[in-house]
Amino acid sequence: KHNDLENVGYTARHHTFFEMLGNFSFGDYFKDMAIELAWNLITKEYGLPKDRLLVTVYHEDDEAANLWKKIAGIGDDRIIRIATSDNFWAMGDTGPCGPCSEIFFDHGDHIPGGPPGSPDEDGDRFIEIWNLVFMQFEQTPEERLSLPSPSIDTGMGLERIAAVLQGKHDNYDIDMMRALVEASADVSNTDPDGEKSVSHRVVADHLRATSFLIADGVLPSNEGRGYVLRRIMRRAMRHLHQLGCADPVMYRLVPSLVAEMGGHYPELGRAQPLITETLKLEETRFKETLGRGLRLLNEEIEGKEPGGVLDGATAFKLYDTYGFPLDLTQDFMRGYGWGVDTDAFDSAMAAQKAAARKAWSGSGDSATEAIWLDLGDRLGSTEFLGYTSHSAEGKVTALVVDGAEVDSVASGTVSVITNQTPFYAESGGQQGDTGSLTWDGGSADVTDTFKTPAGMFVHRADITEGTLTTETSLRMDIDHDRRRRLRANHSATHLLHEALRHVLGDHVAQKGSLVAPDRLRFDFSHARAVSALELAQVQAIVNERIRMNSDVSTRIMT
Repeated sequence: KHNDLENVGYTARHHTFFEMLGNFSFGDYFKDMAIELAWNLITKEYGLPKDRLLVTVYHEDDEAANLWKKIAGIGDDRIIRIATSDNFWAMGDTGPCGPCSEIFFDHGDHIPGGPPGSPDEDGDRFIEIWNLVFMQFEQTPEERLSLPSPSIDTGMGLERIAAVLQGKHDNYDIDMMRALVEASADVSNTDPDGEKSVSHRVVADHLRATSFLIADGVLPSNEGRGYVLRRIMRRAMRHLHQLGCADPVMYRLVPSLVAEMGGHYPELGRAQPLITETLKLEETRFKETLGRGLRLLNEEIEGKEPGGVLDGATAFKLYDTYGFPLDLTQDFMRGYGWGVDTDAFDSAMAAQKAAARKAWSGSGDSATEAIWLDLGDRLGSTEFLGYTSHSAEGKVTALVVDGAEVDSVASGTVSVITNQTPFYAESGGQQGDTGSLTWDGGSADVTDTFKTPAGMFVHRADITEGTLTTETSLRMDIDHDRRRRLRANHSATHLLHEALRHVLGDHVAQKGSLVAPDRLRFDFSHARAVSALELAQVQAIVNERIRMNSDVSTRIMT
């Protein structure tokens, strides 16, 4: 659950991952039995004091209000009628719907907050622990109809009821969450209850969400579910940075989570190596840009009073250049009492997409162009892993044959798009990687890789065995020897450029290049032909630098 992300860690009850208890009926029983079951469980089985419970009903639902009086013996003073959508559940503009009745627990007057429906209802004193949904209507575009067999759908938050039963008013103080908070404090060598306690709460919550998402097959990317995962991961990693962690540490918390939840969720233990590797790799990447992005933000607010608004252009630069999701920037600025101009951010995003479309338009077959533009809008950019990995696991997000999207392909040539890839796409004159894709029951040879303006990597592949379908999990392996030769020739173009500038002058500028595994070409500007002597000098400089055998490292520059 990511739509309340900005509240997670700051309140006693918001989470991105939570466990839900519930009971359901599809025509077997309705309001009276649902209310009786709920009331008996929390007052008789759990032993909650009746005088600390109150309920809400939809303002028109007299039936539910009367049943609460009859079954639970609750007076009118503890039945609150709510006229808003908070007490009327619907799937959308059409479909099944019905009124709700919520049960609240009063944590005591020492906790700030008012009862539901009051101006102070967002406080943490009165916490909803159970919601009973009475599904009795069908909403059509024209009218609301009564269902012939009404249903019951209830939900009780496990963390919330655990807090009540353990005598805590805060979900983050229950035994399981407390263990994760203390694990965060241990790796950061900080006080779990000190002035930075919010950061520990964020880390504890987000560790659960990210680990379960990864265990369920979601990997960080720039689109869809993968982007939601990345947003949550990077928010936690920013808070770890704020706690003083200079090196990646989030992955070190995974054993604590598995110890707490692995018994009931064995998939956590099975996926522990993948979770650990994914968190470590993502935090390592994010650390490279986090410091520069935070410096930019600090420059924006330095010497200024709280209450300002960060301009949308800066927020978009952080997103586009440093990989800061908008809500991460908002979270940082919130700590200084600042807001963010989200309208200007959205405008900058739209302008970039429009520019990419314009740049791509006219570059080839119109039908093929259209499919890449449409897929780019839907899927976003592909996460490139090739600077650190020559193989990776990926998931097929789209397949294209002859300019049209298909669901599966069993033979011939296909363009494969995945959520992430170790394959380098043709760029900067360097040819795209080749290699292989393998999956359960099939394989394909990758003959080329290119990238669309939206940053989506496309693998041209020939099916050699089996059938490939969307959502298939793949193993992706590049031709490592070919990549090694490409990298060597790419480095050689940079050495050649510098040598030309040294011999011919600083005016020499690159005008194009070809980087293939067996050769390279470097186009440059110069007023005259290069003499044999100058060519020999250039060659000598390049060969000398090669003999120096200097260390080569990869850094993403801005």
